[in-house]
Amino acid sequence: MSEDLGLWGVPIAVLGGAIRVSTPFLFVSLGECVTEKSGRINLGLEGTLVFGAMAGYAMAYSTDSAWAGLLAGGLAGVLFGVFHGLACSLPRVNDIALGIALMLLGTGLAFFFGKPYIQPVAPDLPAIDFGGWSDIPQLQAALRINVLFLIGIALALVLWWGFRNTRLGLVIRMVGDSADAARAMGYGVNRIRILCTAFGSMLAGFGGAYLSLYYPGSWNEGISSGQGLMAVALVIFARWNPLSCFWAALLFGGAGALGPALQSVGVTQGYYLFYAAPYVLTLAIMIATASPTRSLAGAPGELSITK
Repeated sequence: MSEDLGLWGVPIAVLGGAIRVSTPFLFVSLGECVTEKSGRINLGLEGTLVFGAMAGYAMAYSTDSAWAGLLAGGLAGVLFGVFHGLACSLPRVNDIALGIALMLLGTGLAFFFGKPYIQPVAPDLPAIDFGGWSDIPQLQAALRINVLFLIGIALALVLWWGFRNTRLGLVIRMVGDSADAARAMGYGVNRIRILCTAFGSMLAGFGGAYLSLYYPGSWNEGISSGQGLMAVALVIFARWNPLSCFWAALLFGGAGALGPALQSVGVTQGYYLFYAAPYVLTLAIMIATASPTRSLAGAPGELSITK
């Protein structure tokens, strides 16, 4: 049926793929944006993403409820985030080094505990059919949107508004820009950073559960493909702006969907090279923003990368 649309099948497939692929990018990047706004970097979100995918799939299979699996993925993220936050509060602990250690720990634990769940089939998260008005199967598939994507859009708007217009948002930004100023105002810097890290890791756990419970919709050891690490680069590209994180996530999602889109219209030679598009895009973004005057524009002053 894809051949009936000709070349129009490519943008339609990229549209649908961008929506599906961008959802975990969106949740992880929004979580990391909140964490970094408080002045801390969490490179362990890749491990949190993978462990959240495993925990969510295992819970969904055991309870026959995809929503229970989603909650399990978020809870796993909270536990990783609290541990990361508490450990980083200790003297002479580097948040970047600890994040790498937790990334390895999370993926290792997920692989170990997830082996019994590679074959069993768990229920999927629900999706809304916005393309029911069309008779074109490809357009119907592209407009079949998971509820988490819609929640992610709402969350990006709320965070963008909250950082600008609420007292809580102002406090988080102050902690991220100047810990001394926050302490002088009587705020507990470590407590705020722990809470922000836990919240950010919870969103990464939700993103992992989305991977295993909707797209691709199964649990296996290669489910993430580095999306947690790429999301950290996405936050830098988005200049620590939640709304920009949404558009950047769509861009990364579209890049990830390019290879399957070409395959869907009959391109059988060389299409697999386009599967590397997200990684090439990440590298290009990091090179393009590697300027002493531009690369850290908008970065919270307390981040390790600014010192």
